[in-house]
Amino acid sequence: QVQLVESGGGLVQAGGSLRLSCAASGRTFSSYVMAWFRQVPGKEREFVAAISGTGATTNYADSVKGRFTVSRDNAEDSVYLQMNNLKPEDTAVYYCSARRDQDNYWGQGTQVTVSS
Repeated sequence: QVQLVESGGGLVQAGGSLRLSCAASGRTFSSYVMAWFRQVPGKEREFVAAISGTGATTNYADSVKGRFTVSRDNAEDSVYLQMNNLKPEDTAVYYCSARRDQDNYWGQGTQVTVSS
């Protein structure tokens, strides 16, 4: 079992920045691919960014490329999402996920609201 706790969400004006954090439990954090997803009410959850276990490989949705950066600290069992130049359409609940083989875990989410 892996427990994930997100933090760092809030209200920010368009053009501003936020840094989301996700703290994970467990001793094998580095074996999990970590990812961020987001969801707006009434819509499906969508992929935002992912990072490999070592941190060597990252992947981003086209809508956030060049603005968001995913990183991880395996010594701290944490993954981060630095979000710059935020837009109103980035408003959503952001979820952290941990995936390894058939196992997939989710956090409870943190709200990000970008005002215009």
